[in-house]
Amino acid sequence: MTGVLVMAYGGPDSLDDVEPYIMDVRGHRPTAPGVIHEMRERYALIGGRSPILELTRAQASAIEAHLQDGGTPCNAYVGMRHWHPFIRDTLRDMREAGVQRAVGVVMAPHESRMSVGAYYGSVSEADSGIEVRGIRSWHLMPEYIGTIVELIDEGLERFPEAERHGVELILTAHSLPSRIVEQGDPYPVQMAETFGAVSRRLPGLRTHFAYQSAAMTREPWLGPDVGELLEDLARQGRERFLIAPVGFTCEHVEILYDIDVELKSLADRLGVRLERIEMMNDHPRMTGGLARLVREEIDRAGWS
Repeated sequence: MTGVLVMAYGGPDSLDDVEPYIMDVRGHRPTAPGVIHEMRERYALIGGRSPILELTRAQASAIEAHLQDGGTPCNAYVGMRHWHPFIRDTLRDMREAGVQRAVGVVMAPHESRMSVGAYYGSVSEADSGIEVRGIRSWHLMPEYIGTIVELIDEGLERFPEAERHGVELILTAHSLPSRIVEQGDPYPVQMAETFGAVSRRLPGLRTHFAYQSAAMTREPWLGPDVGELLEDLARQGRERFLIAPVGFTCEHVEILYDIDVELKSLADRLGVRLERIEMMNDHPRMTGGLARLVREEIDRAGWS
């Protein structure tokens, strides 16, 4: 039997889960109580939990439905890298359900050894006996680019029509340590390619790219930082901004807090207007594209 393993980062289901979740993210290294307290405060401000599990399950269900409609019946399962259901536990459940082979889909479009690579590392460590063929990146998938452009067009409608020409569009993605550039990691290159593909679909709109959500460490992280870019553009007299977090596919703390709370607060202090596009979540175009990639991977493997 063939299945689909849909993977995402994970997030706490309650404020009580924040500490064990953060400890898992940090590999159970000693962590200052202040870090745990700050993260608990962030989750308290966004409802006391992360919605990533139910949103990823909705994405998996949509991919499964597209596959069924296209004549490729496969059950889709959800595994999380840093919280329940962990990837290893999902693979065990898949094995018990009779799944012998699976296509892996990480709900992060851009490949990096530190992100997508770590997901497939978790798959290997599980040693489930299931043959998993992984989709490593989908940063230029036409359905992904098209969904972003559609959501940007809808986001621009939040501004009066006479003001839309003056909106600054900022595409963002999760920052990673700068050392990955020297290591030849594909992440920065793929981010630039996504930015180029989206920008070409939006002629006449001023577009920028920035990283967000750098971790609280002493080493340098990829930039420019979105907050610093916002400040710089505001100093130049720019007054209207639309944020498009293209490196993410659904709402979680990096969106609901880092953008909707922290970046919005900065915009208010700067006296500028900042809006954010809706996230892709289980958008039918995007999930349909992923189902197409899964089907193509199944055909390449000769599993059909």
